[in-house]
Amino acid sequence: MKHSFATCAAAVALALGASAVQAQSTEVPFYFPVAVGGPITKIIDQFATDFNKENPSIKVSPIYAGSYQDTIVKALTANKAGTPPVASVLLSTDTFTLIDEDAIVPIDNFVKTPEDKAWLGGFYKAFLLNGQIGGKTWGVPFQRSTVVLYWNKELFKEAGLDPNKAPQTWAEMTSMAQKLTKKDASGKVTQYGVQIPSSGFPYWLFQGLTTQNDVILANEAGTQTKFDDPKVIEALQYWVDLSKKHGVHPSGIVEWGTTPKDFMEKKVAMIWTTTGNLTNIRTNAKFDFGVAMLPAGKKRGSPTGGGNFFIFKKATPAQQEAAFKFAKWLTQPARAAQWGIDTGYVAVSPAAWDTPALKKYAAEFAPAAVARDQLQYAVAELSTHDNQRVTKAFNDGLQAALTGSKTAEAAMKDAQKEAERLLRTYK
Repeated sequence: MKHSFATCAAAVALALGASAVQAQSTEVPFYFPVAVGGPITKIIDQFATDFNKENPSIKVSPIYAGSYQDTIVKALTANKAGTPPVASVLLSTDTFTLIDEDAIVPIDNFVKTPEDKAWLGGFYKAFLLNGQIGGKTWGVPFQRSTVVLYWNKELFKEAGLDPNKAPQTWAEMTSMAQKLTKKDASGKVTQYGVQIPSSGFPYWLFQGLTTQNDVILANEAGTQTKFDDPKVIEALQYWVDLSKKHGVHPSGIVEWGTTPKDFMEKKVAMIWTTTGNLTNIRTNAKFDFGVAMLPAGKKRGSPTGGGNFFIFKKATPAQQEAAFKFAKWLTQPARAAQWGIDTGYVAVSPAAWDTPALKKYAAEFAPAAVARDQLQYAVAELSTHDNQRVTKAFNDGLQAALTGSKTAEAAMKDAQKEAERLLRTYK
């Protein structure tokens, strides 16, 4: 599903020749992070078609640019080359990077009417945390999530646990996982109790543990991290101990991408993953499962996650206004509700949860509301200046501890040193 910018531009040019009305249309190339084709590209294509029909003077063209990582690289490369997207959905944590690259404009620039103000004020506050910097709103929430716990009710029943009760605390999660771990005659584990993925973006899953241990990883200005805080080290030790000490969690690096599959194949009884996997698991799991807020350490907590909608600076004023119109259109309550139902991402405003469609869905399928209810305990996702390199240093540290090549303490001290080196120029 990956298109090059050139082929998209060519397709756009062809389509433009189709009618005189469209000859005046404002082009909005829209970069969207999808690594592979599938249901999400179909939904976004339909959104673009519907929006273009309702707004014949605008032509939104989705460009599927790969993973979030690929998409920001492509967007910034195109921006430097002078052909940036007009709009893009990128990780909310990329906000500092996009500001530092002078690539985006604040959304506030386009908020003029009372209706615009009501729209901007209508999002869940937790989802705005990563997009609001220096008193300005740089991106609005669209494809958003939190981390939640999924559990297999059948395996709980088999293990003599209450199938309708998820672990409420770290201690409960450990003891339940011990009952849920199975071994064959040779002592090889055939079913793990719990799995928290550690490839891709281990920092995000780990932020569940640090928030629960009552510690915030970076300051709001994005210039200072606390990776070597004793509470951070303690949270990492808990994660390491799940496999090293208790044997209830796979050892080494656990793949992000295969975790839902491991759950559906009953290789593991409980997993931590994004609410964005909810529809996938609901469609494909052949057993009854539950979804719960993450268990509490000193308190409950999860980072928010996912993508915000950004408008690029080098676009023409007409393109920027068109992109703003599209952003408002995408996040209207009924549309945000349907997007949540179709994908499992969290509808981004209380108004969306008040729509008849989402009320009915949440009443019939209670797990859909878990992530929304967890927002009261949610914190901003880890984000700093030079975010990709700082996060990489942190991820490397987490993986070093999980693979046993460093102690939790040494790994976090090293990660902190590297983060301080990278952030020195931003202080």
